[in-house]
Amino acid sequence: MLEIDASALRGEITITAAFTADNGVTALFGPSGAGKTTILNMIAGVVRPQSGKIVLDGRVLFDSAARINVAMEQRHIGYVFQDRRLFPHLSVQSNLIYGYNLLAPDQRAQKPEAVIALLDLAHLLARKPATLSGGEQQRVAIGRALLTSPRVLLMDEPLASLDAARKAEILPYLERLRDTIRLPILYVSHDEREVQRLAARVIAVADGVARA
Repeated sequence: MLEIDASALRGEITITAAFTADNGVTALFGPSGAGKTTILNMIAGVVRPQSGKIVLDGRVLFDSAARINVAMEQRHIGYVFQDRRLFPHLSVQSNLIYGYNLLAPDQRAQKPEAVIALLDLAHLLARKPATLSGGEQQRVAIGRALLTSPRVLLMDEPLASLDAARKAEILPYLERLRDTIRLPILYVSHDEREVQRLAARVIAVADGVARA
């Protein structure tokens, strides 16, 4: 379970988040600029909160009072971005196992074969990202994040850059991911139809505030 009760200053706006997220999809829903990405970045360790506490599966990631701030690479968090951020010079297979290979064997909770099957990537393994459609690239990005064996998966507008056809292509994979992988998934979107289709729980974000 993810627990957050923290605030961060972004420009002149204070972004405040106070909620919990358990296994399944919890959507952070609201207009652009409301603070949704900043909340993900606080959880990931990209943005340091001014105050508060973030706990994941009982492990404190951030606590302003106790002066705890776990480094981003030690938080065991998977992050899927809108722009994919795949390594262009590597094959799909090499992209997928990049983070997996950095883990100690006893930390590898996800198996490449299972993730490849889940996201239907077997026929793409030898190809480079530039030869893939946007939907295929996003499936690879999701697979790469899963193979870091995260304790929580953060997804920041993963379909925002895709056209309607590509969105329709990838949504069944996101549903399969939701129903198969037992992880808290924080899903940022301003698309009400996506949120209704994927999320079991919706947290509205408005004017920098997200509260359950």
